[in-house]
Amino acid sequence: MCFVLTAQEHPPIQIYTPTDYGAENQNWSISQSQDKYIYVANNKGLLEFNGAKWTVYESPNKTIVRSVKVIDDYIYTGSYREFGYWNRSEKGVLEYTSLASQLKIDFLEDEEVWNILDVEDFILFQTLKRIYVFNKTKNSVNIIESNSGIYKIFKIKEGVYFQKPKEGVFEIVNGQAKLVTSDNILKNNLLVNIFNHQNKTLFQTEDKGFFELKGNDLIQWEIPANKTLLNDRIYSSIKLEDDSFILGSISNGIIHITASGEINYQINQNNGLSNNTVLSVFEDVDNNIWLGLENGINCVNIKSPFRIYNDEKGEIGSVNTSIVYGDKLYIGTNQGLFYKEFKSNHNFQFIAGTQGAVWCLKNIDNTLFCGHNSGTFIIQDDRATLIADVLGTWDIKSVKNHENLLIQGNYSGLNILEKKNDSWLWRNTIENFDISSRYFEMINTSELFVSHEYKGVFKVKLDQDYNKVINVEQDRSVDKDVKTSLIKFGGDILYTQSKGVFKYDLKTEKFLKDTIKSKLFHAEDYTSGKLVYTKQTNKLWGFSQQGLSYLSPGKLSNTLDLHTIALPGYVRNDVSGYENITYLENNKYLYGTTTGYIVIDLNVLQNKPHKVHLNLVSNRNLKGSQENVFVKVNEVGQFKNNDNNLEFHFSVPVYEKFSAPEYQYKLEGIYDDWSQWSTKSEVFFENLPFGDYKFSVRSRLGNEISENIEGYSFSIARPWYLSNTAIIGYMIAVALFSIFMHHAYKRYYKRQREKLLYKTQRELELKELENKEQIMRHNNEKLKQDIESKNRELSLSTMNLIKKNEFLNNLKKELKKIPDDKNLNNVVKIIDKNLNNTDDWQTFEEAFNNADKDFLKKIKTLHPSLTSNDLRLCTYLRLNLSSKEIAPLLNISPRSVEVKRYRLRKKIDLPHDASLTDYILKI
Repeated sequence: MCFVLTAQEHPPIQIYTPTDYGAENQNWSISQSQDKYIYVANNKGLLEFNGAKWTVYESPNKTIVRSVKVIDDYIYTGSYREFGYWNRSEKGVLEYTSLASQLKIDFLEDEEVWNILDVEDFILFQTLKRIYVFNKTKNSVNIIESNSGIYKIFKIKEGVYFQKPKEGVFEIVNGQAKLVTSDNILKNNLLVNIFNHQNKTLFQTEDKGFFELKGNDLIQWEIPANKTLLNDRIYSSIKLEDDSFILGSISNGIIHITASGEINYQINQNNGLSNNTVLSVFEDVDNNIWLGLENGINCVNIKSPFRIYNDEKGEIGSVNTSIVYGDKLYIGTNQGLFYKEFKSNHNFQFIAGTQGAVWCLKNIDNTLFCGHNSGTFIIQDDRATLIADVLGTWDIKSVKNHENLLIQGNYSGLNILEKKNDSWLWRNTIENFDISSRYFEMINTSELFVSHEYKGVFKVKLDQDYNKVINVEQDRSVDKDVKTSLIKFGGDILYTQSKGVFKYDLKTEKFLKDTIKSKLFHAEDYTSGKLVYTKQTNKLWGFSQQGLSYLSPGKLSNTLDLHTIALPGYVRNDVSGYENITYLENNKYLYGTTTGYIVIDLNVLQNKPHKVHLNLVSNRNLKGSQENVFVKVNEVGQFKNNDNNLEFHFSVPVYEKFSAPEYQYKLEGIYDDWSQWSTKSEVFFENLPFGDYKFSVRSRLGNEISENIEGYSFSIARPWYLSNTAIIGYMIAVALFSIFMHHAYKRYYKRQREKLLYKTQRELELKELENKEQIMRHNNEKLKQDIESKNRELSLSTMNLIKKNEFLNNLKKELKKIPDDKNLNNVVKIIDKNLNNTDDWQTFEEAFNNADKDFLKKIKTLHPSLTSNDLRLCTYLRLNLSSKEIAPLLNISPRSVEVKRYRLRKKIDLPHDASLTDYILKI
């Protein structure tokens, strides 16, 4: 399919800089695998792009990779004195095998492999001096030499051709070079490519354009593009699937030529490319054109339903509105009103006098009105006439049943325009209402709604002449919200906010939610309530973060069908709340952006099915090495407990600029619910607990969910202290511990019992001892009482003896005073006998021994020389009796007692200063 585009409009171009892909500037060759991955030969090595991430694989000998060709599941590359292939390991990374080493190739000096072709079971590696023909079946190589050099090699159908400079073009037949043509054109010009085109063979030169081979002669292919081709040096080219051509120039970007030889468009650094020198061109399976540039890589989506106009120099600004009127396309921007001939290659022209923001362009009664910051203009071709000098005209609408009146919403209220003598003029400002009226819709001939973003929705009643407002009521059935809108669609007035689309019900006089129209966006994707109605196609458009949506009646009924366009907010670059879309022609629409506009062709638009790929699974132990360890994606993973940090890389190999894949994942076993949609193409799970897991990932483009769900199952082992061996060990330990504890408790309770028995016995012994002590105390007390009794008896006996002896001595003294009387002498003898009575002493001694039974033994032991009289004196001293008290007991005078005491001191050898009584008492 061919698009007729202006010089400004071009297909979407995705630009990848060296910073993006992480390698060097120059890119020499491009190829694609069956899983849609892109491979690029770069100065630094082989680049792989899966739609989400670039990976660089350096060449084995650290040299420039000049060529790449994907054949079956192998990626063949050629570089300096080296060629071989890469294949993907079970872990998802590419590994290199050197064919040059296996085949023991003896390269010439400074040979580099510039091109790779495959024909049947052969793979051809072309340098500037040789062609190495590798037989895959026999694993052998045949070398085709050229003394004059080999510039390029070409595959036409199943034939292989190459150019020898200054000699001509040759074909390889049975492993040998056979001359095809030696025309002077080929001797004097270098070939870019050879094409089989419409049953003719075309030879494309770098400087002279295309030539057709007729017999042995080359005839110029006369096409309209020759004028341009003769002015540009072409370095690379490709024939596309639709029979058109993409030519890559040395200094002027790319040229798209139709199958008939007309220039469709040219894109260079001025209008989209990142560099003008195109080293290689490649068409992928989705018809995207990949350009290997002198500085970077570009992907041109030539089959995209979108065409881009970028205001690179900022001369036009943000497009707020647009319209096709007559044979011209007008666009209103924040900088003014511009126009150009519709479907022409002309540049946009500024209409004088319209500097400032343009808010609306309306074709009413075959007159083009322009709502402007400065007021209202009527546009005629390239002229603007101000008809209403009222600041800020948001919108202009017809008044029902009044063909000569228009009502317009301005910054400060409502105004009326009137047609007089076939001219539209400002008539009046409607009084009593000064609210900014960006959105308004007529309910009937005298009432209308006005929506103010911050103040709410107002119902305004006008007088019959539209001169003033009679009544204003705020509608309470809907809430105020940000970026709301008001529009009429299918005869219904619709109010839109973040909660959905609400339709005004005339019976209840309330706004009620319309569930069908509310499907235009989801609450979580809400960016603006702006709705646009394209009358020509009867479509109602809505805009969200996810993309564009529109409702239109079905082909067989008036039921509204919902359609979505995957054009996310972060790539379409619009101003939220000021979205605008205009019908052009043939189901094409112009969508205004901050840097120009996008043309959308609904005829080309289609939701293609897609698949998500799980590319890599890496594992690492954060406590150990920080390096990723890639694991086999197609096997169930078994990981140690400390290898519990896993990272998953996934992608969708879709390369359209405006198709932004989003991903959703879950990890069954810990996160069983799907995650939120995200554009991130990798996820990292850290410190996962032990257990069984299944990782799942899916994708979506717009609202189209991927055909597949990729998964990876794995398990993380228990920690060593929870392993089966450890558990058995724990069981044994518990058993041993139980046995130990059993015996320990047994010993413990035995000891406790023994302690208890000992304690009981001790208590009994203590009790018995207490009893004994009590008995002893009782006996001691009794003994004490007995002693005290004996002492009392002894004291009494002593006192009785003393008194008796005193009495007898006194009686004796008195009797002696009486004159001699024989009878008295007998009495005196009797008295003396009683005084010296040994019976009294024996009685006293017995009593004393009972009270102090050991004294006499002790003192006798200490002083064996003491006589009985000495012992008797000691006994009286023991009783602490004075000499006066002792004298009667011994029937002697106190003086004599003192003498006895003196003698006793000498016998016991008592020191002079010591007290005899104290000594006796201490024994």
